[in-house]
Amino acid sequence: MASVFPNLTHRELTLADKLRGIRWDLIALITAIACIGFALLYSAANGNLYPWSERQMVRFALAFVPMVAVALIDIRYWFRAAYWIYGISLALIVAVDLRGIVGMGAQRWINLGVIELQPSEIMKIALVLALARYFHSRSGDEIRRFSTIFAPGLLIAVPVGLVLKQPDLGTAVMLVANGAALMFLAGIRLWIFAAGAAAAAAVAPLGWSMLRGYQKARLHTFLDPNTDPLGAGYHILQSKIALGSGGLFGKGFLMGTQTHLSFLPEKQTDFIFTILAEEFGLVGGLTLLALYMVVTGYGFAIALRSRSHFGRLLGLGLATNFFLYAFINTAMVIGLLPVVGVPLPLISYGGTAMVTVMLGFGLLMNVSIHRDVRISRLGESQVG
Repeated sequence: MASVFPNLTHRELTLADKLRGIRWDLIALITAIACIGFALLYSAANGNLYPWSERQMVRFALAFVPMVAVALIDIRYWFRAAYWIYGISLALIVAVDLRGIVGMGAQRWINLGVIELQPSEIMKIALVLALARYFHSRSGDEIRRFSTIFAPGLLIAVPVGLVLKQPDLGTAVMLVANGAALMFLAGIRLWIFAAGAAAAAAVAPLGWSMLRGYQKARLHTFLDPNTDPLGAGYHILQSKIALGSGGLFGKGFLMGTQTHLSFLPEKQTDFIFTILAEEFGLVGGLTLLALYMVVTGYGFAIALRSRSHFGRLLGLGLATNFFLYAFINTAMVIGLLPVVGVPLPLISYGGTAMVTVMLGFGLLMNVSIHRDVRISRLGESQVG
């Protein structure tokens, strides 16, 4: 190993060191949240493991091993592979536009034979890796220059444009929000964000004209769902009915009427939080949100303990990404944000989303394990 990394002067981490560094407490929290998801999917299928809960359990189990493997790989390899991972993810998104599978009016998936992959989910992690590497390789003076934002802006804008074409407004919002958050955490000045916001406001009319009809309808009904209660406003109205009917402690497991009488749309994916609120009430909903906040807090704590700038930015970006998943979905189903189709992490039914979140946690634990590894701008490092 010393011949590969000649600048090392301290002992390399052994496999035993890395295994001892795995955050089993974080894994326990992740597993607890996933188990809540299994139970809600069981309820969504009217008390049956098939078709959702059983498959979700298998996906979680299969993703567990890659998550641990990702955590154990030397962090320098992730640093060096960051742009490659971003490029491959971008190529897969382009492939979706060329030969993607159409489902529910959107072309977001590509058939790889064994699985149907949604590359835009992978891009959420790839973008964090690429931006973390970019800002790690820049000095403080360089980051404060206005010209520094062009490269990361392009890294964000290209996949966002391709994802909007699919169309997938929810993922596009996630990419923009997480990218902007990471740029802020990296040290980009506030006046640059103000200038960007002003520019976005200037081109908003053009952006509005590019939205699909159903996307415009979602934004209209977000302001007043009652204008189209049986059309575009149906989803959010039924969601609010389910949320309100749960009361403080809920109607009981498998007793949700909105869920089991099929009033609640997309109950296994976008609106699964409403099942929890209807059957377990406000207490159940707040319990899940508390678990999400604890996991997010773990992520930020892990990131801030890293001695490398790459590790800090990677950890902060991954924790922010997880928080945005949870925040946007829950805000969406209670009517605080328009319905944009963002899954609830570890809860909503979906293969690529589950695997992506698990791999993200693998990278987060990688940051924890390698917290004492300092990485140079070229990816070389020193332990200690």
